[in-house]
Amino acid sequence: MTLLETHTAPAIPGFVEKTPLERYVAPERPSLVGMSRAQLADALGTLGVPEGQRKMRVQQLWHWIYFRGFTVFDEMTSVSKDLRAKLAERFTLDRPEVIAEQVSVDGTRKWLLRLPGDPESGRPHEVECVYIPDTERGTLCVSSQVGCTLNCSFCHTGTQRLVRNLTAGEIVGQVLAARDKLGDWPGGVRPTDGVVPTGDRCVTNIVMMGMGEPLYNFEAVRDALLIVSDGDGIGISKRRITLSTSGVVPMIERAGNEIGCMLAISLHAVRDDLRNELVPLNRKYPIKELLNACRNYPGASNAKRITFEYVMLKDVNDSIEDAKALVRLLKGIPAKINLIPFNPWPGSKYECSDWEQIEKFSQVVFDAGYASPVRTPRGRDILAACGQLKSATEKLTARERMALRAMAMVDE
Repeated sequence: MTLLETHTAPAIPGFVEKTPLERYVAPERPSLVGMSRAQLADALGTLGVPEGQRKMRVQQLWHWIYFRGFTVFDEMTSVSKDLRAKLAERFTLDRPEVIAEQVSVDGTRKWLLRLPGDPESGRPHEVECVYIPDTERGTLCVSSQVGCTLNCSFCHTGTQRLVRNLTAGEIVGQVLAARDKLGDWPGGVRPTDGVVPTGDRCVTNIVMMGMGEPLYNFEAVRDALLIVSDGDGIGISKRRITLSTSGVVPMIERAGNEIGCMLAISLHAVRDDLRNELVPLNRKYPIKELLNACRNYPGASNAKRITFEYVMLKDVNDSIEDAKALVRLLKGIPAKINLIPFNPWPGSKYECSDWEQIEKFSQVVFDAGYASPVRTPRGRDILAACGQLKSATEKLTARERMALRAMAMVDE
């Protein structure tokens, strides 16, 4: 896994980039989940599989892992018993462990996932993953870091320390874990509580909008999304995968060239002085540089518009003048503007804009020719809405541990 690079550039006043507090240590038997085809071929090579057979064996494993969702080698009937035994001895098909699930009144589901921790600290690592169902589609919000690199002042996740980057396997593993819970594999049984789409698939869309800044974990995010979009496995189209960034300008072009998914920008302000406060990364990459990177985003067109996310903060960024300035800023960029009612969290100093003001703001943007949907808040009651993913994880974890201890005592 690649940790954040050490930056040697001069310090920028008011901007502090968190560094990882812990490290990822691979388990003794690593999981095949998240390995590329080339890495799977190498893994098979360590088991003595002849080079001429590896491509075929890789394709078999790919099918069982990503199309069928199998979690044990012994059930992979097209693979020889001898190879299955060797695989089970050296590798696993582990994905993150779901240790808590909450279901909102609107059907949104939030999972607390446990990952391997640093043996030196003795603490497991945890992230959150959110599933947002609608009648015809289901969107999975995936995390890229344990904690977050940045300190956006309106975002609950930004108040959390940065523990470490996730591996490609842990990112892909969130998708697999969600599909496990939703019965979203051939022959799977869907949950009867909450809401699930009526189509063939429960997870139809992926958004890298969970915990963390994806472009500060670029290689792992890229490798994971290429697996998720592979047509022989999970097969989610790149047009249905959106990567959201706070504006890591140097990585935006690489994301377009090497991933090719849809792009979303957490903009939230039209002036540098205000965005410096809301999104401190702006002190390093101001609005002009960010928008120039968007204008040059590979593949951007009217058919592949960039989404600009704009959280509506009462008396902060929601004036009609702000709306007009936003329209001027985005001139020439194939864009849509996603207006997000602020989702409150404990200790926040901000309030959500009045609904009447949001409608007025939206109308100005719409009249200028931009789509300006207002995102319906989902999962607020379980702190699963946009910007809320810290969600009292510590308290949730404590309750879960108490429940697990109680269950263990009963079993004894």
